[in-house]
Amino acid sequence: MSLTGMGGCGKIRLFDDFCGPEIPVANAEAATTPGHFIGPFKVLGDTAETDSGVVALSKASGYVRLTGNDEDGKGVALCSEVSFSPVLNGPIIVEARVEMSALTARSVFIGLAGTVADDVAEPVTSTTTTITKVVPCLGFILDSQLTAGTYWHMPYILASDTTQTSTTVVASQAAVAGESDVLRLEVFPDGSAKWYINGKLEQSVGAGLAATTTTLLGLICGVWGTTTTACDLDVDYLLVEANRDWTR
Repeated sequence: MSLTGMGGCGKIRLFDDFCGPEIPVANAEAATTPGHFIGPFKVLGDTAETDSGVVALSKASGYVRLTGNDEDGKGVALCSEVSFSPVLNGPIIVEARVEMSALTARSVFIGLAGTVADDVAEPVTSTTTTITKVVPCLGFILDSQLTAGTYWHMPYILASDTTQTSTTVVASQAAVAGESDVLRLEVFPDGSAKWYINGKLEQSVGAGLAATTTTLLGLICGVWGTTTTACDLDVDYLLVEANRDWTR
């Protein structure tokens, strides 16, 4: 039975605008023994590396800088637990305002994934025009290894799929170094989804295409290195919003 009139606790909202206390999570603790949090979000990944972590920035509106390691596939992410079901908690909304100092030698993912490990890796890997699933996921990526490497892409790769052609999910908007983009993902109970960039609807997919309604999902907002150069992602704010499942 679904209980729809349960007072003011029907919304789940995880949010931080990063205007609060100093946040030093760099070379702090091995990823196998995580214990760092920023507001409601877990800090996961290669935090034991000296050039990987999260620090607060003295910047208008408050930002944190996520720094990925100078190794391919090494990085750090702000995450939630895997606890959001499209059918039970939808619509699920993920929104972030982010920018980068450069667009090279990095892989960025902001969205939802079916697995969020302590040593969290890229949910997808990318080469030229092929996006390959590591774990079931949907969201935004910017990967310098793609042919259109400065453009945001919007993959949705289900458990039964393994790859997606980047040209079918590329946005009309490219990132610009030093400028912020607002990314918003909406996932509905029927497994459909919409992607917005800076308020513009960039992609809409139908029921069952963007997410399996029975799969639990968790937030990942992270950056990973692709070469021997450290990389960064500055986050102004990060939001996950969903409905509570009142099923008894």
